[in-house]
Amino acid sequence: MQSFFVTGTDTEVGKTYFSTRLLEAQANAGLKVTGYKPVSAGCELIDGQPVNEDALALWQASNLPVSLTQVNPVALMPPIAPHIAAAQADVTISKEGLVAGYHALEACQPDLLIMEGAGGWQLPLGNNLWMPDVVSALGLPVIMVVGMRLGCLNHAMLTVQAVAQSGLRLHGWVANSMSATPMPYYAENLQTLEDAIDAPLLAELPYHDAELSRSRLANILT
Repeated sequence: MQSFFVTGTDTEVGKTYFSTRLLEAQANAGLKVTGYKPVSAGCELIDGQPVNEDALALWQASNLPVSLTQVNPVALMPPIAPHIAAAQADVTISKEGLVAGYHALEACQPDLLIMEGAGGWQLPLGNNLWMPDVVSALGLPVIMVVGMRLGCLNHAMLTVQAVAQSGLRLHGWVANSMSATPMPYYAENLQTLEDAIDAPLLAELPYHDAELSRSRLANILT
């Protein structure tokens, strides 16, 4: 089984877009795949169940018989920082619980398991627990999604440093276009990151072109 943790340089930079396209590409290649978003904040009630849009996309991209609750065990209603939402709902997020959720999906014997974070790398979960603590407990290699926009160089390099300080390996990174019009000096910014990051650029994703994105992600894990 291959497994990766997908983080981003910030919130709303395309973690779920990348993760779902990757799962779909690998499923189309005949692999058994599932996503895992252990914690989400920002849900709507559907048939009495809190449903997060990103978690739903990961679940729909999975091709194993797993439930939405297995894919997203901690689903918090308000679209705010998860540790604040959890405190308001009197929910305690534990490392043991999130690790157990991962292993429950692992027991379904996927060929690929993609665990997606929320927000950026250093996500607080409450009670002195941070998302990197969970990733470290699982020992997952990290894929970083860089939202290609003004400020991305600083955000990307700080994330690279933080991943290394957590003792984890950056497997590679993805450049995700944030608008139909590329950021000014896109090529120069991309080259700066390629020169500075000691991990491969896995793919460049065009803005909202799902078919092309899937084709570009078909072979990045081989």
